[in-house]
Amino acid sequence: MRVWGFLRQTQPLPWIITIIRSPRDQNFSNWTPLFEAGYLSQQQALQNQFVTFTSEAELLNILISIDLHLLLGHKMNKEISEAAYDCQSYTYEDIQESGNFLLKNTKYRPSIGIICGSGIGSLAESLTDKECFPYKRIPHFPVSTVRGHMFQLVFGLLDGVPVMCMQGRCHYYEGLPICKCAMPVRVMKMVGVKYLIATNAAGGINENYKVGDIMVVKDHVNFMGLAGVNPLRGFNDDRFGSRFPSVSRAYDIALRALAKKIGTDMGIENYMHEGVLSCAGGPSYETVTELRAMKLLGIDAAGMSIAHEVIVACQSGMTVFAFSLITNKCPTTYDSTHVPDHEEVMKVGNSRENMLKEFVSRMVLHMQCTEEK
Repeated sequence: MRVWGFLRQTQPLPWIITIIRSPRDQNFSNWTPLFEAGYLSQQQALQNQFVTFTSEAELLNILISIDLHLLLGHKMNKEISEAAYDCQSYTYEDIQESGNFLLKNTKYRPSIGIICGSGIGSLAESLTDKECFPYKRIPHFPVSTVRGHMFQLVFGLLDGVPVMCMQGRCHYYEGLPICKCAMPVRVMKMVGVKYLIATNAAGGINENYKVGDIMVVKDHVNFMGLAGVNPLRGFNDDRFGSRFPSVSRAYDIALRALAKKIGTDMGIENYMHEGVLSCAGGPSYETVTELRAMKLLGIDAAGMSIAHEVIVACQSGMTVFAFSLITNKCPTTYDSTHVPDHEEVMKVGNSRENMLKEFVSRMVLHMQCTEEK
């Protein structure tokens, strides 16, 4: 079988792929096979700049990158192929298919996309002249299972401005790969969205935060990302964006300043803050010690979303604004009797429905005016 002309397995691992690239080549497209790996020892392969892998997952991920179907001229084993593609979960063509489906079935061409978090989904209900697309109807689109979410994309007008709303998001704790959780942002980009407004419900760690307050996100601590659970992990298709996008200024400074001004104009400045959001895997809420550690790191609110979506948005070249609705106070003392729960989150979101609608409407109107200039 010709596959063994290009890779072999020592017992039990690592795998060795006998492929070498030019030092100037920054992608896998120009990698070329040399000769049968069976004639090389592991040490020889290493000395000749051959690539070794310590796990099958690493091997399978790289096989996607070099497109073994074309390299070897035959079809890969079905089980190997499915396992390999699970590392990435979707292709650029999949995103195109999702985007084309939506563009074909809606009259809107919005430049603003909104992710409605837990308890904030009612924002999408306020759109006029709505066109709704359940997630299960959209090709390749992930489907959420969390209570309190409608699981649909809603196109419509928010105070006369065309927008695209995600009424419910997918979370990592539901069992999906993190790249799949952030995939809707890529679909938004494919549809033509340039501005992303990401919202979520979060627990207040900062002692000055009260339930019902709004925290404009100025930065995040992505605990999952620090552990290697990053939506950009795996082969990078350059059509999506840079292999190494910067997220040091992920949250647009001008839009954060605008949010502060809008809060003052609305008379809600006492309910607004600017702070740092954490992103943990969930679904369990954090322990007291974990929350105390976050506080020491300068984190103001604890969440389970936004960070991976914003990373993808940055890679895609989108301008990002994000805020959290503080739906509970995080217990940071060991004798605390308060226990956060999802019902509390939904209740607080409903109580702030009108205020959030006006706040987001004003943000959207400014973005639209900026876009038209």
